[in-house]
Amino acid sequence: MTEDASRPQGPDVRTLAVILFRACRDRRISVEEAIEGDRQAAGLPVRDRALLASILLTAFRHLGEIEAVLRLLLDKPLPRKSGAAQDILILGVAQLLFLRMPAHAVIDLSVRAAKADRNALHFAGLVNAVLRKASGLGASLLDGLDAARLNTPDWLWKRWTKAYGADAAQRIGLSHAERPGLDISVREDPAHWHERLGGTLLPNGQLRLPPGHPPVPELAGFHEGGWWVQDAAATIPVHLLGDLSGRRALDLCAAPGGKTLQMAALGARVTAVDVSDTRLGLLRANLLRTGLAADIVATDMLSDALSGEWDAVLLDAPCSATGTIRRHPELPYLRQESLIAELAGLQRSMWRKAATLVAPGGRLVYSTCSLEPEEGEAQLRWFLGWDDRFELLAPSLSWLPPESIGPGGSVRTLPFMTLGEAQGIDGFFAAVLRRKA
Repeated sequence: MTEDASRPQGPDVRTLAVILFRACRDRRISVEEAIEGDRQAAGLPVRDRALLASILLTAFRHLGEIEAVLRLLLDKPLPRKSGAAQDILILGVAQLLFLRMPAHAVIDLSVRAAKADRNALHFAGLVNAVLRKASGLGASLLDGLDAARLNTPDWLWKRWTKAYGADAAQRIGLSHAERPGLDISVREDPAHWHERLGGTLLPNGQLRLPPGHPPVPELAGFHEGGWWVQDAAATIPVHLLGDLSGRRALDLCAAPGGKTLQMAALGARVTAVDVSDTRLGLLRANLLRTGLAADIVATDMLSDALSGEWDAVLLDAPCSATGTIRRHPELPYLRQESLIAELAGLQRSMWRKAATLVAPGGRLVYSTCSLEPEEGEAQLRWFLGWDDRFELLAPSLSWLPPESIGPGGSVRTLPFMTLGEAQGIDGFFAAVLRRKA
């Protein structure tokens, strides 16, 4: 569970971490959005930004454990009017116990952060004492703690236990406590990039770099466009479309564009559609960087403006994204359970529209990066009962984890599954259907 920092950071980074940690929770925004939306954070050098993100992600990844540790170290909970003191302690424990940063720097700068906050000022001494105690006791504070359960909010734990059983819920929670590696999709010649970057070759043709790699822009081949970042599970929907060489392919809800790049690299003539022109800017930049091509359309896919028929249609629908918690550990603290039902209704509307865009004999893939059955298996059952023009196909991907193949051929990956010898994969649901000729 240990995350290693490449070097200690300055006080600006640690102070920003406190501010952005609170911003994520109060405004329900991701760590990436918080950093991008803060002028000072966005202007940091690449390595300082990476370190800032590491501190924030570590705190969220182990938040339940950290709060349990603080309950042991504090005689009583901090009062409501203690300002940023609680967040300063959370981030301090994250750095001491999980990032293993030098204790003197963590404690000194945490105390400074407390003194800089009007309400936390009176608790600077307490911050100093608690973090010194945490440093002295070290990892022994984590002994006996149920990390999987503590780091998972109740509503998600109950859902996963009901859907997959208590043992699987425990394994999902444990996988979320592990820092994931970096999965890379290459434009061509995986062996070449394996030689240049190291890491592990995955059976789906990707490369996985271990945690602790340099920031992405500093990796060999990034600026020359040889590859892009894409979780292994996120490659499954495109592979389910079969041979795409020379075929007309439609990528719905395409931004930020990993699947569009994947389709283009496989030889498809791609049209990428997304409602957000801002998010499509990321796709345009990646197409330019990689030298791949696609037609980009900024429109609401549900509008009448989108019409026609394609040989291959991919609907990677907006969802609760609970399958991506291993990479976005802040997500459980930003979402509410009621969102799932709201999204399920939107997904059905999108699926109905997507079905009208598939040519006779063509393929339609529906996918979500969600662990929630309402956004996956239940959606498939509904669609097959709603439109009898489509038939479910069994996946022909030999590298899929055998336990990921569901009834009738749908695919359900869980975070603890493996690809070859590589442990861990995002939670995804995907199903491929063919429109009857």
